[in-house]
Amino acid sequence: MGSDGKRKKRGRKSKTQTTLDPTTPTLNDEVFSVNNVEIVNSTTPTSANHPENRRGRPKKRPKHSPEKPPPLTNGEIGVATPVEGVARVLPAMDAVVKVFCVHTEPNFSLPWQRKRQYSSSSSGFVIRGRRVLTNAHSVEHYTQVKLKKRGSDTKYLATVLAIGTECDIALLTVNDDEFWEGVSPVEFGELPALQDAVTVVGYPIGGDTISVTSGVVSRIEILSYVHGSTELLGLQIDAAINSGNSGGPAFNDKGQCVGIAFQSLKHEDAENIGYVIPTPVIKHFIQDYEKNGAYTGFPFLGIEWQKMENPDLRMAMGMKPDQKGVRIRRVDPTALESEVLQPSDIILSFDGVDIANDGTVPFRHGERIGFSYLISQKYTGDNAAIKVFRNSKTLEFVIKLSTHRRLIPPHVKGKPPSYYIIAGFVFTTVSVPYLRSEYGKEYEFEAPVKLLDKLLHSMPQSPDEQLVVVSQVLVADINIGYEDIVNTQVLAFNGKPVKNLKSLASMVENCDDEFLKFDLEYDQIVVLRMKTAKEATVDILTTHCIPSAISDDLKP
Repeated sequence: MGSDGKRKKRGRKSKTQTTLDPTTPTLNDEVFSVNNVEIVNSTTPTSANHPENRRGRPKKRPKHSPEKPPPLTNGEIGVATPVEGVARVLPAMDAVVKVFCVHTEPNFSLPWQRKRQYSSSSSGFVIRGRRVLTNAHSVEHYTQVKLKKRGSDTKYLATVLAIGTECDIALLTVNDDEFWEGVSPVEFGELPALQDAVTVVGYPIGGDTISVTSGVVSRIEILSYVHGSTELLGLQIDAAINSGNSGGPAFNDKGQCVGIAFQSLKHEDAENIGYVIPTPVIKHFIQDYEKNGAYTGFPFLGIEWQKMENPDLRMAMGMKPDQKGVRIRRVDPTALESEVLQPSDIILSFDGVDIANDGTVPFRHGERIGFSYLISQKYTGDNAAIKVFRNSKTLEFVIKLSTHRRLIPPHVKGKPPSYYIIAGFVFTTVSVPYLRSEYGKEYEFEAPVKLLDKLLHSMPQSPDEQLVVVSQVLVADINIGYEDIVNTQVLAFNGKPVKNLKSLASMVENCDDEFLKFDLEYDQIVVLRMKTAKEATVDILTTHCIPSAISDDLKP
């Protein structure tokens, strides 16, 4: 009962849909509308027995001479812990900056133009070499990036050096020397252990000044990186990560950075679940940039594999009782490893590390992790030793690792979409951003089954293969009867298979036949007179204010 005799009511939590999205930047003091994530702040109630909460005169503390804590550098603060005489040092707050970005996204549904620009804010921090780290989704499709230091009223123009879409990290710099005055770079620490304390610093929604939240490491495993559509090592923490925290550092008790805040989980049965990009992934990104002068990506094995936990399956494959591994289901024909690996091969080890039947490898004391972690530690172009079991024989190969290309790419890495228009038919290529533009965030449920099947299961048969579709038909007299064709794959043109959009545009432009015949999915065909089709294209472009019938990247 309260002091006024009235019983306080507990608020009922509203049910929300499960989402796992990057923590979005704040948009003009509001949550950025794409991939919106709401997080409940992690607050620790102060104990009633704390000396500051006791009523009456505080007791005198015994006189003693504790060891003097180390001097604090610029921007550091000392926080007293329950242990007398010990100070937990938080890192230099001056190294954490606010990132302002103006985005101009491509319009994938109308690929000859861009969407209306919008502004966002997020977080970042200074590292050695006069550079700043933030999240890739914080500066995606940027047209201008500015940084503001803590306590400053000046915004400095920044240059984007590299964007790692897969790992959701971006590297920035500022040419103005004034920006770097009085700023101490953040030092990186080792991968933390479970229950290690972490402090997340940034500029989340809810205010303009710097924000600090604290928690512990609750899980370390291979996570799904939503922005990059990849799976890499990640930390799960219980510190609040809100919109605008993106790109902010997570520190340990020694004031060292152990990760970058980047996404959070929202579920009606879960609270305060945030995710942090750990230092091994961050260092891989930085070293990749320093080694190659650009971000080249994380290598992946171009295979699909199956667990071998069933004893009958292992016996049927001829494996010995002491042999463990995973079975290769399919091999990407465009991957380098397709020259040595075959379906039904059993991968026993990678770089000398034995793989268990469930696809895990030893990680740390008492921990196991998916063997893709071993691959992600390598760099594009590195060699790796792989041991396989094939036809009752153990074979060893040395393979060259490379990035993995999908038939429907999960991102376009800032490039404008390609398109080609003839007689009002708008041809383009399918990507995840295109599906999201056409069908919204629920594209995995709303898109045509044929496209979803290719998204989830199809592999490219050649390095330059693309999935070409008729996006829409701009209605005109010449295309009467074809108006309802939408997002349908183009299989062939005048009897020749369509490998990619550039080949289709080239075949149509150089066609001397009387008719243009397009074979589409679902056994549909489109036939147009070549001469009238090209004449009608000019009028259609003028009507819809389209500057060109072909995108710049497809022009000869």
